Amino acid sequence: MRGFVLAVLILLISLTGCDGGASTYRPTAAALSTPINALPISATATYAPNLPTPISDALIAAADAEYLLLSNLYERTIPSVVNIEVVTADGTTDGSGFLYDRDGHLITNAHVVNGANEIRVTFHDGYVKTGVLVGVDTFSDLAVIRVDQVDAARLIPLPLGDSNQVRVGERAIAIGNPFGLASSMTLGIVSALGRNLSSAELIDPDGAVRGFQNPAIIQVDAQINPGNSGGPLLNSRGEVIGVNTAIRSASGVFEGVGFAVPINTVKRVAPELIATGRVEYAWLGIQSLNNENGYGVAGLAELLDLPVTSGVMISEITPDSPADKAGLRGGTHPVDVRGVSVCMGGDIIVAINGVYVGSLDQLVAYLVMNSKPNDTITLRIVRGQETFDLPVLLEARPVNPAPSRCGER
Repeated sequence: MRGFVLAVLILLISLTGCDGGASTYRPTAAALSTPINALPISATATYAPNLPTPISDALIAAADAEYLLLSNLYERTIPSVVNIEVVTADGTTDGSGFLYDRDGHLITNAHVVNGANEIRVTFHDGYVKTGVLVGVDTFSDLAVIRVDQVDAARLIPLPLGDSNQVRVGERAIAIGNPFGLASSMTLGIVSALGRNLSSAELIDPDGAVRGFQNPAIIQVDAQINPGNSGGPLLNSRGEVIGVNTAIRSASGVFEGVGFAVPINTVKRVAPELIATGRVEYAWLGIQSLNNENGYGVAGLAELLDLPVTSGVMISEITPDSPADKAGLRGGTHPVDVRGVSVCMGGDIIVAINGVYVGSLDQLVAYLVMNSKPNDTITLRIVRGQETFDLPVLLEARPVNPAPSRCGER
């Protein structure tokens, strides 16, 4: 209120003159008849904005370099990315895929084609062909589709990278068909490595294959939404480093955490799917707690006075498994660690075929990508204060391995 009174006083003073007299301003008839916009502000005044000089072409090119890279990459790779429409008994779903070879084989996710009665493959320019399902592997969540009688000019396979060389912080580029919006690109980084997914159980909860984790999964923050599944995850060179597979979300749409199956798993799985329609995995037959939440060797070494600070501590051995037949030893007694029962006293695996492993995920990833049934591997074992190499003849992974308990073997 005081401010309002002050403003009124100032206005009254300005109208009555500085001496506060009673004289008033009376405009002339000419002033009243002259439009306001016709009154000159000043005889010499001009408007001269102070504009900055344009940025040099060199600076513009430097600033746009990443966008030029992405545009070029998109134009080079999009002819190889397809939309996959799957007709099931429950309706129609959409996913993505990409050309694997010049014979018309396409890579996608197993969950994209799960229960398919018909598969329609649409290329980026709208060309449509019927797809033939060649093989499905629910463990890796990968599938191969083939399109026949397609002009060879359309069959442009994407170059495959090496997911073992991928590092956290690298650029990650996803191309696919989110929500049916064809040929979409999203950009982010590799957020983490070495995740695992229970792919087989997620695809077929009632299926017989249970208990095996899909290893070495790549985590990204590039947006992955329904419809992106099966599309390629690319690096800056346009090489496929993974197959976009899943998201972690409470809402059903992307919330910052996406997952991709590493391309080295594709290199292992796709040739077998093309040749036989199925994949056989090597089996060792051990159980161990992983490093997550501090229950691996690294997290338990100091607390439990272990002889090494990294590796895979065997808690249980499956009866009659390759590990059992080779003489590996599981734990002998349970120990409570932060409310979790840890089976102690078993062998610790520190290397496989000369490659050091620091976690169960690394061990499983090596077996998945580098071995097959009937291969003989060499494990470096730490048993108490003794270190030695032990050969193990791998077998095919059983559907339902026999259970075991701490101290039984």
